[in-house]
Amino acid sequence: MTRRLLARLVLVGALLLGALTLQSPARADLEHPRQDFLRSSVGGLFLHWGQRTAPSHTSCSQWESDVTGGGWTPDYWVQEAQKLHTQYLVLATFHSRLGYARPWPSKIPGSCSTKRDFLGELITAAKAKGLKTILYMTDDPQWHDEGGHEWLDSAAYSKYKGRNVDLTGRDGFGEFSYDNFFEVMDRYPDLGGFWIDNDNAYWESHSLYAQVYQKRPNYTISNNNEDTPIMDMISNEQKTGMSPSYDYPQAVYTAAPRLVEADFKLPSTGSWWYTGSDPAVDRKLTLGRLITNAGSSVKALMAETAMVGGRLPGNQAAFNNFAKGYLDAIAESLHGTEGGGYLHGGLAPGFWNDGSHGVTTVSRTDPDKHYIHVLTPPSASTLRLRDNGYRVTGVRNLRTGAPIAYGQSGGTLSLSGLGGWDPYDTVFKVTTAGREGIVPASSYTMSASASAGGHGAAAAADGDYRTYWDSDKTTPVSLRFDLGSAKRVQYIGVNQREDSVSYARSGTEQSARIRDYRVYVSNDGTTWGSPVRTGTLPSRRGVAIIDIPVTTTRHVRLEVVNTHAASSDSARYKRLRIDESWIGSAYAAGGGTTPTPGRYEAEDASYSTGSTVDSDHTGFTGTGFVNTPNAAGAYVEWAVQSATARSASIAIRYANGTTAGRPLDVSVNGTVVSANRAFDGTGAWTTWADSTLTVPLSAGANTVRVTATGANGAPNLDHLDVEAPCCV
Repeated sequence: MTRRLLARLVLVGALLLGALTLQSPARADLEHPRQDFLRSSVGGLFLHWGQRTAPSHTSCSQWESDVTGGGWTPDYWVQEAQKLHTQYLVLATFHSRLGYARPWPSKIPGSCSTKRDFLGELITAAKAKGLKTILYMTDDPQWHDEGGHEWLDSAAYSKYKGRNVDLTGRDGFGEFSYDNFFEVMDRYPDLGGFWIDNDNAYWESHSLYAQVYQKRPNYTISNNNEDTPIMDMISNEQKTGMSPSYDYPQAVYTAAPRLVEADFKLPSTGSWWYTGSDPAVDRKLTLGRLITNAGSSVKALMAETAMVGGRLPGNQAAFNNFAKGYLDAIAESLHGTEGGGYLHGGLAPGFWNDGSHGVTTVSRTDPDKHYIHVLTPPSASTLRLRDNGYRVTGVRNLRTGAPIAYGQSGGTLSLSGLGGWDPYDTVFKVTTAGREGIVPASSYTMSASASAGGHGAAAAADGDYRTYWDSDKTTPVSLRFDLGSAKRVQYIGVNQREDSVSYARSGTEQSARIRDYRVYVSNDGTTWGSPVRTGTLPSRRGVAIIDIPVTTTRHVRLEVVNTHAASSDSARYKRLRIDESWIGSAYAAGGGTTPTPGRYEAEDASYSTGSTVDSDHTGFTGTGFVNTPNAAGAYVEWAVQSATARSASIAIRYANGTTAGRPLDVSVNGTVVSANRAFDGTGAWTTWADSTLTVPLSAGANTVRVTATGANGAPNLDHLDVEAPCCV
């Protein structure tokens, strides 16, 4: 063997070894630090914007000129994303229906490339505001001559490569786009990653995704409509047919903790990109989609149709302005939260009493802070939902701060005396003192009558939602709990794996969830007798609770008779997977409260900078009182709801431990109704008094503000009482 031949063989071997080490792994990391920004986000702004944005341009240079001449600025898009309370932007310019333009100066010929670095400017502007930019990449050359114009230049790319490459075929286009991936990675280290519109065989055969992770470990990769294992996130495009129509997660078929996204258009009709029209934006549908996705820890990617100069059409711009103020008021229930009723705990979401529907969220950092989002209110004045074992200690209307009367009984949280529902989302903030009545999983043993390999019964009670019990498509099938000794049993909690839609989208896409069931108990695990409970579970997302007559027993058997999927759906027919299940020995004993009607605590109101909530002087109600700065202009402002326009008596409770008066202007909805009103000394800071007057209230939301007119500021302010209407 010659030295030259040996050298060649060594080189070939090295190349083969390198290729093998870059082969795509079977699965991406389910959870990885690069995903942190996506996991902490509510959603993103999806912008389809390119050469074919109306009016369509066949000249790349003219399109760029008109973009710049139209006043394009990246800051505008970033501001619009912030109005929607999103944390990332996805830019779809290299799109098969928009002319395959690349909004960056590219050295690779083959399609339109701008001289101005629009992509780089957007990445920089987004980063400055704490947002990420993600680049959309298409796999699809089929629209290369749409509109009678050839958008791809095979000759130029062939010359660049030194051989003939047909960009209108999938292999040739795959190679062209593959080169662009690397150009982008080389140039933009601060890019958030790529949003892939399906796969290309060339990319897969060249281990593109593994190379992206290797070259840019901070990049994420998302795929549209395909749950590609190596990618970080699956996106679900424009799903419809659910009831209610806003409940987008019903159409999602990927289980957490995998990252899941829902991408949908804000304009009610029309294309994903601007075609010259300005369709309306359905506020209830759009806000409902955003909030139900948040209630399932699904990221909401909201698509808007930027015009050539970057601005949004009037209806979309108006919606964004509305959304900012609307969402600002409930921001804490969306940011820093996860969907409730799933792997993060929380109250039960879904279909509640008297036609009501909504979702719940739970704080990531405080498991005793919950939010109930009522998107469709009940026909009655009471809302009831399962408490999932949480002992409730307080409920307030998040927007107004008003306390809500509540009670707990039989595993159900009931909120009463409700009315004046928000047209889109009434949000209640619920505080709890942990869960109670849950038998520790460590104290019992799981078994099953059938299990798929690697997914045994123990996984159904191991506290890890990354593992699950799989029944191996066996029905009937039993899941058994051996409690080790006789214990009190009152209910079974079940979180089924959310890896199927929860309604029948088609004959081949159906719900793999429990339908008919039986529950048995036994003292010895051999003699079971008749079932203590039989029933049917609806096909719904989130935790399912099966109540049984209270008993003391050692063994509990949940027998699943059948599941919801029909035989036409061969992938899901008889399939059953359970993430976690548990035994409840007793319901949470949270009791309840009946707050004073019309009472608004000062500590829950808005107040001027420098004010503090104190509790060093006794006699206050609530959790404290507001102590404003000693300065004119110091204020406290309460948000007050009224079912009708009316005159109402209000009482402002205060304490003034000095001998000097501390006068206040009293304003309602921005208008002073009592100027320089006296708030004289009460004799001590622990002596409280009421200042009562009659004020006009509008139907709906109102503000009542008291503002100090003297240099000593306001007295200590405890609460505002508002007279209830005399008649209903």
